[in-house]
Amino acid sequence: MQVVEVLSKKEQKEFNEFPKRLYASNLEWVCPLDKDIDTVFDPKQNKNFDIGNAKRWLLQLEGNTIGRIAAFYKNENGKRLGGMGFFECTDSINAAHILFHTAEDWLKSNACTYMDGPINFGEKDKYWGLLVAGFKNPSYQENFNFPYYQHLFESYGFEKNFEQTTSEIGIDDFKSERFFKLSSRVLANPAYRFEHFKMKDLNKFAEDFIHIYNKAWASRPDFIAITKDKIESTLISLKPIMIEEAIWFAYANEEPAGFFVNVLDVNQIFKHLNGKMNMWSKLKFLYLRYFGGINRVRGIVFGVIPAYQNLGLETGMIIRFYEEMKKNHPQYTQAELSWIGDFNPKMHSLFEALGAKTSKIHYTYRYTFKSK
Repeated sequence: MQVVEVLSKKEQKEFNEFPKRLYASNLEWVCPLDKDIDTVFDPKQNKNFDIGNAKRWLLQLEGNTIGRIAAFYKNENGKRLGGMGFFECTDSINAAHILFHTAEDWLKSNACTYMDGPINFGEKDKYWGLLVAGFKNPSYQENFNFPYYQHLFESYGFEKNFEQTTSEIGIDDFKSERFFKLSSRVLANPAYRFEHFKMKDLNKFAEDFIHIYNKAWASRPDFIAITKDKIESTLISLKPIMIEEAIWFAYANEEPAGFFVNVLDVNQIFKHLNGKMNMWSKLKFLYLRYFGGINRVRGIVFGVIPAYQNLGLETGMIIRFYEEMKKNHPQYTQAELSWIGDFNPKMHSLFEALGAKTSKIHYTYRYTFKSK
């Protein structure tokens, strides 16, 4: 078996094409967009290269690819964080361990002491965690893999660092009466206000998002403050899959206090595009976007600043989202709620109270390098 570093355009293409062959007979898998994967590894488009680096490799046997892997590190808050991701492999412990060892060696050479995986060289809402339960309906930029991957990781010595639970809820499952009662007090309180996102006011909502995000996540050990350029570009990029009434902000005494962001589950479209976004694919996307029977939205982030947690703002945003979607967009009957880590029991309790059911579980693993 030969390990080949991804350097040429031919190798970059093979990095994207290998999973298409590997999952060819799997009816649940949805091919990621080639351009999305390429963006992760493009220093001109991924700002994480300003604080770190990434490498990719293919594993080949007699000229045929049997696996791939990426490794990356970032310098954050005075620490060097090591990770691996975009792992795909045939059902072979030997092949998997060669790939893991390749990533480990490179990370060690760059002063890392561990590698988390499978993770992304970027945001935690994309390509994060190994799927261990619920092998169906992968959402856009959500990791999907074969069940045997868990054994490949754990046989190498990876240990679960935290668990991510994704939940689903249908319109008919939502315990609306109970939540209308719970939210009536906060919705009637003149100190609180709820407003959905409007693209024409992008600048205002970007500033509000930054205020909330940088306060809500400040206590996390891996916190990195978000910038206005970053959130504006993110919101603009979401425009093709955005429903304004699916993105809600809460205000307390006119201070931005919380947000609840949902977008269309475009994997219901991308399932038909085989990773390509050429002119024909764009036309197909537009047709399916409006006429293709998409019935699901996906939550990507939910946060309330600490000073206003447990006051009902979470419930208020959910009720406003529910009312507007049912009234103006009744074709969307299912919602996938953003993944919640096992370190956030309050959100788990809230989702359970809504009537949501666990649909998928991902593990984020850590492998600590052994001292010589």
